[in-house]
Amino acid sequence: MNTSRRQFLRGTGVALGLPWFESISVFGAETPKQNVAPRRLGVCFTGNGVNPHHWGAKMGANGIEFANSLRPLEPIKNQVAVFTGLWNPTTIEGEGGHYPKMNVLCGLRVKKTTTDVEVGTTMDQIVAAHAGRDTPVPSIVLGTERPSYATDSGFTSIYSAYISWSTPTTPAPKEIFPQQAFDQLFDDGSKRRRDKSILDLVLGDAKGLRTRLSQRDSQKLDEYLTSVREIELRVEQAEKISQAETGGKGWQPSVKTPTLGRPEAGIPASSEDHLRIMFDILLLAYQMDRTRVATFMLNNDLSNMRFPSLDGVSSGIHELSHHANDETRLAHYQKVNEFQVKLWSEFLQKMAATNEGERSLLDNSMILLTSSLMDGNAHDSKQLPVVLAGGGGGTVKGGQAYDLSSDPNRKLCRLHLALMDRMGVRVERFGDAENALAI
Repeated sequence: MNTSRRQFLRGTGVALGLPWFESISVFGAETPKQNVAPRRLGVCFTGNGVNPHHWGAKMGANGIEFANSLRPLEPIKNQVAVFTGLWNPTTIEGEGGHYPKMNVLCGLRVKKTTTDVEVGTTMDQIVAAHAGRDTPVPSIVLGTERPSYATDSGFTSIYSAYISWSTPTTPAPKEIFPQQAFDQLFDDGSKRRRDKSILDLVLGDAKGLRTRLSQRDSQKLDEYLTSVREIELRVEQAEKISQAETGGKGWQPSVKTPTLGRPEAGIPASSEDHLRIMFDILLLAYQMDRTRVATFMLNNDLSNMRFPSLDGVSSGIHELSHHANDETRLAHYQKVNEFQVKLWSEFLQKMAATNEGERSLLDNSMILLTSSLMDGNAHDSKQLPVVLAGGGGGTVKGGQAYDLSSDPNRKLCRLHLALMDRMGVRVERFGDAENALAI
């Protein structure tokens, strides 16, 4: 059989699931109550950093006070916490520009390589292995841009396109087409049947390749097939969940059927339209309890996404981030920062308006907004922009500004540990952190 790598990988159109990690010691996980809404976790990422002169918050006489970039969050200020000073100490400074900073959700060192890739399994995917057992889709990974294929300073550009990794060497497949994201989440059963056919094809190709691979490639194949087997289990689980009869007992989603029409094929011409429809799809996924774990890359790192609807702004984000303190470019960069936060805030306000009984959808969620850089102009990641919205089912206090700049243990993974804990995944350590941040 003359099977090319491209032919074999045609099966990767199926969203690879995450195996359960035997090496992760989960203990004391809560059993969800039947009559209360579940907790959700989300991470939104914007590439190229932010304007550090207008980012952040402080506590004032009337509570939290936002810097200019975060003022779109005023309508939900009491459900927002802003963190100053958090960072990943394992980040490689001084080389590679953006790529070695793309470890925001795992805290482990990015491997310097132009061929293989390696970061670390990210916290969203660890949570998905636990929380995803109760939903048709374990997690959804959304984006707006394809990966690029280049190298810089010994690093591959693949790193710039992913924040979610299902294994240390495998980025979680990211969906950038609204229609396909919609179908993945709100499928009527045809996708599951199609997935089964693709899985059979992949397994057949793998069997033929086995005898022709090196020891290292065989190891990679085994890792891949473990993920394939996990997909089979997920497909079966999705069918069981879809067919389950609740009889009206216990908590039920506030939205039963899609309130959005199926998006048109392709990518919207307008970046603004693309972001809004992806936010709406994510909102509906949470409302219908199709998934409880999500990541959304508003743009890739190093992205030159443009927003021509913003008055006078014609350059791309990455170009604007390297403003060199030019007043015009800095002002345009600031407009982009505020606009992205505005879109995020609109999404959060819709979550806050979704009633789930005792609390709103936002009250039951934890939605993070961050970047891999603070100052895009200087490629500075010695602290990161980190904002958390939502109440985590009554476990997170909003309306807070935390300044951890002088804390010697200001690791971002401490926040990840806290979020994982609230999602029912309790581990002794994660990334480079051994104790959770108090939030």
